[in-house]
Amino acid sequence: RGIPQDPGARWTEPGCQSCACQGGRVLCDAVSCSVPCSHPLPAPAGGCCPTCTGCLHEGVARAEGDVFSPSDGNCTVCVCLAGNVSCFSPECPPGSCPNPSPADCCSCTPEKCNFRGRTYAHGARFSLDGDDCTTCVCQGGEVECSFTPCPMLDCPQHQRHLGPGQCCSTCRDPPAPAGCFLDDNGVEFPVGQIWSPGDPCELCICQADGSVSCQRTDCVETCPYPIRIPGQCCPDCSAGCTYMGRIFSNNETFPSALDPCLSCICLVR
Repeated sequence: RGIPQDPGARWTEPGCQSCACQGGRVLCDAVSCSVPCSHPLPAPAGGCCPTCTGCLHEGVARAEGDVFSPSDGNCTVCVCLAGNVSCFSPECPPGSCPNPSPADCCSCTPEKCNFRGRTYAHGARFSLDGDDCTTCVCQGGEVECSFTPCPMLDCPQHQRHLGPGQCCSTCRDPPAPAGCFLDDNGVEFPVGQIWSPGDPCELCICQADGSVSCQRTDCVETCPYPIRIPGQCCPDCSAGCTYMGRIFSNNETFPSALDPCLSCICLVR
């Protein structure tokens, strides 16, 4: 490359090529790296060989002396020393523990509970003296008991009932209504009774649940001079005619109120 080299001289060319001048010839070969550590860092910029002044663990560069936990956790602690990664698991003391947690690194055997002459394992649930209304649980050698929660009731107190062997009260079904009461006069109608509240075109019935259902009658039959009968909803077109306030029977003849020379007749059609 235009630069004189002394016999036996060695130098590094770009691309990590190691070259030497031997007998007037240049001999080049790839740089051979000796890495004396298990987790070296990649070669720094401009260098060819990895360095042991730090650690590369699971793709993460660690500085010399770093203490860290691996990705799988499991309470293991690792340290970076001269390019080597050493990991240690915690030492757990033998014996039982009051309340083990999944986050604890040491596994232990929780204490059992001795309660009223019986032994229960940690986490065991049982009833108190066969009473299903009380639930007990063994927690790290201690027994905690509590009453079974009861649901909220939406019925009044006099309709609540506690049956034999039950822990919580239930609502009784309200008694079936015997009839329908009217607020205006206090009259009670039996279930199924039909009556008119005052308007002949409206009929009401007492329902089985104690409610009152009313419905109006629509009159469909019409005629020019219908007879309106008191207490009857629809006018009657078959009994006769109403003319100028008077009622005439069918085929009855009568003088006109407008012209005495005219004679009128009631025709039911």
